[in-house]
Amino acid sequence: SVFSVNVLRLQSDTLSRFPETRLARLLHCQSKESILELCDDYDDTEKEFYFDRNPALFPYVLNFYNTGRLHVMAELCIFSFSQEIEYWGINEFFIDSCCSSAYHCRKMDQDREDWEDRSDEGSTTSSFDELLEFYNDVTKFDKQLLGSARRRVWLMLDNPGYSVASRIISILSILVVLGSIATMCMNSMSEFSSLLDSEGQPTEDPRFETVEHFGIGWFTLELVARFVVAPDLLHFFEHPLNVIDLVSILPFYLTLLINLVVDSTPALANLGRVAQVLRLMRIFRILKLARHSTGLRSLGATLRNSYKEVGLLLLYLAVGVSFFSVMAYTVEKEDNEDLTTIPACWWWATVSMTTVGYGDVVPVSIAGKLTASACILAGILVVVLPITLIFNKFSLFYKRQKQLEIAMRSCDFDEGIKEVPSVNLRNYYAHKVKSLMASLSNMSRSSPSEHSLNESIH
Repeated sequence: SVFSVNVLRLQSDTLSRFPETRLARLLHCQSKESILELCDDYDDTEKEFYFDRNPALFPYVLNFYNTGRLHVMAELCIFSFSQEIEYWGINEFFIDSCCSSAYHCRKMDQDREDWEDRSDEGSTTSSFDELLEFYNDVTKFDKQLLGSARRRVWLMLDNPGYSVASRIISILSILVVLGSIATMCMNSMSEFSSLLDSEGQPTEDPRFETVEHFGIGWFTLELVARFVVAPDLLHFFEHPLNVIDLVSILPFYLTLLINLVVDSTPALANLGRVAQVLRLMRIFRILKLARHSTGLRSLGATLRNSYKEVGLLLLYLAVGVSFFSVMAYTVEKEDNEDLTTIPACWWWATVSMTTVGYGDVVPVSIAGKLTASACILAGILVVVLPITLIFNKFSLFYKRQKQLEIAMRSCDFDEGIKEVPSVNLRNYYAHKVKSLMASLSNMSRSSPSEHSLNESIH
């Protein structure tokens, strides 16, 4: 694919019409070193310049210098053609009108496919890495005492659906979580919270207290069992689900400790308020359902990897709330007692832009109602735009999580490690290469030649 181009075959004034292109810049080179910065090789004897480029695309470059317009053949790869004209320093502005529309449409389609491939690549890469991490954890049991039995218990506890026993444990754990949350909610009802002890102090319903103690015992047993059979004890609490398990039982034991301290030291009676706050932290037990729900784990992964989209959504809302709160304050401050300050208008604008519409604060003037209408319409647009991106990511992570679970359940470790779980390495490698090519393309697009060419045109 190496070929020579003799610049003397083109008139110098023809090249000078486009001074920022690569061939025209060769006219101003005074040394061999400067020439080699623009071409791959140079024959001083024959005055020939060598470029290691695709020879099939170079006739379009020559035609550009002769006619001043760039044409694109339908069978050419848009990605390769775009890289080629960037190399020669030719701006897309010179593409003729007969080809411009088709070229940009195909390029937009290619960019959309690249975005989808990058999303799929993230999904494939993460699945591959998580599957290898899972397999690496499983192999650690081979060098441990009672490794085979511990591995079987670990798989049963950490992978719901791996076996019949794991499904039974998963269902029981879900029932205990739901029962614990239900008793906490019912305990706040007046029908059950009016019980008094022998000293006239409020006390819990004994039935709810029994359910609570059973739940704490079950959650503690789960956590201790997982910790004992974990393949790596030092990194056990680096897993988010294990941290959730710890947080779900920690308030109970801290409350127990605080009550013991208060009983022994009356001067620390104010610590009882801390115990009441800790009791409310029992609501975090609902997060334990993430261990048994693919959707909740996918939602967590989506939020963790969509911080840019979430930040964009919050930014849009902040700008809209600031703008419409000032507008509402300006038109309503004399007629509406509820909108006499800008901070008070923030609440109204937030409720309106998120389309909640409590109705506790409403504009009364015609100008205020028009402002409210614009605020609601803007809120719909602001919320919808980033939500689409977040939903697409959620779909990808959910698909990835399901594939990962299927791959984990298909592994048979009853007789030791036989083979690595199947992973499509071809697709994994292809995604990596495409990501590299896209990165190189973005780097080339950011080169200053395009900007300088635009300046020379104007």
